[in-house]
Amino acid sequence: MNSLLEQFKYDIKDKKVAVLGIGISNIPLIKYLVNLEVDVTAFDKNTEENLAEALGELSGMPVKYSFGSDYLSGLKGFDLIFRTPGMRPDLPELTEAVNHGAELTSEMEVFLKLCPAQVFAVTGSDGKTTTTTLIYKILSAEGYNCWLGGNIGTPLLSKIDQVQPSDKVILELSSFQLMTIKQSPAVSVITNISPNHLDVHLSLQEYIEAKKNIFLFQKTGNKLVLNFDNDITRDFALEARGEAVYFSRTANLEKGVALKNDKIIVKNHEQETELVDINDIIIPGVHNIENYMAAAAATIEYVKPETIRRVATTFTGVEHRIELVRELNGIKFYNSSIDSSPSRTIAALSTFKNKVILLAGGKDKGIPYEPLGQIIADKVKCLLLIGATAPRIEEAYNNYVHQTDIDSEVKIIHCDTYEEIVTKAYNEAVPGDCVILSPASTSFDMFKNFEQRGNVFKELVNRLE
Repeated sequence: MNSLLEQFKYDIKDKKVAVLGIGISNIPLIKYLVNLEVDVTAFDKNTEENLAEALGELSGMPVKYSFGSDYLSGLKGFDLIFRTPGMRPDLPELTEAVNHGAELTSEMEVFLKLCPAQVFAVTGSDGKTTTTTLIYKILSAEGYNCWLGGNIGTPLLSKIDQVQPSDKVILELSSFQLMTIKQSPAVSVITNISPNHLDVHLSLQEYIEAKKNIFLFQKTGNKLVLNFDNDITRDFALEARGEAVYFSRTANLEKGVALKNDKIIVKNHEQETELVDINDIIIPGVHNIENYMAAAAATIEYVKPETIRRVATTFTGVEHRIELVRELNGIKFYNSSIDSSPSRTIAALSTFKNKVILLAGGKDKGIPYEPLGQIIADKVKCLLLIGATAPRIEEAYNNYVHQTDIDSEVKIIHCDTYEEIVTKAYNEAVPGDCVILSPASTSFDMFKNFEQRGNVFKELVNRLE
């Protein structure tokens, strides 16, 4: 019996509970709380009409609602408030509610407190979804019963009654989820850190501090996996409560996961164990080598080396991450809609040997675009731009060419719709070309999320004749 869970169920029945956000991730939470006979009020800034589909799933349940622009005005008097990821915990309405006695939490915070199984969690600016998926695949291939959650998979609090102590739980955690967490997983992985989400975080330092919560509450015997090649994450080892383990593509580590003669190896001083030849990894790109190294460092004590090798040589990748959509008349179309920052686009473009046709642009989230200049000059033959960041991306390229005085002639085309950008990309391509959607920007100007953006792109590509 999970005594912590049983106590939670007993205590929450007497509480007045608010759930902020009626999106996909919170609907299972609302249903779970209702099944526990909790007094639940759901809050959302959208109108009732715009939430018709979500509300349909809650039809007939005894849930109260608050909609519209002032939806947070009625938070006084609640005992427990579930904050949705992406909502700052210091909003005036939340601060006032806490000052009046409310406890502010989230679905993920409660799950971490109550979970009876060992938790592996991954965060980082880039690569966290693939690394999380790899850890899940590796542990599953070894025979463990695994649960995948956080930013991907199913919201797990609604499934917690089914989680057993012998299971493994693998989570992808964003900076938004980590901002207020006070309990760290047993095995924590930070893939890398670069400026990101500065449209929500007040500063880069706040973003970094949020990421650090993934390990700051660990205990002796826990593990922290860090990227030695990243200037920010390298020094986190000094603050580790448990064992800090590095992975590195470039350094000759005494201990950790490293590269040697194109082989990923585990090193423990003089002892070396070969895991996989990087040329046998199916998913392309240097960044995916790093993702495998991080996943190997997290799982090596729990699996046989051949299990990691088997996953590396069979796993074809995660949707929306340099995903081959189709080949038409000798032209390959790739969907990498997940690339919502310049660093992700740089990593994606670096996987291609020849120059590509790049589709980029979207919502501006306040991060630097200057680093895109060089990769566009080096790796792009035609640049098709859309959205608010289009002029910033073009400016980054033009400034780089002007400052370096290099001979670069990238054709730049501005578009207004995705139908236009896909059609024009196809018209510009010749047999042997690769066309890749790698926006370097968020999707929220035109789409609900990067998945919808990628699916629209794939649908349009599959219509081409």
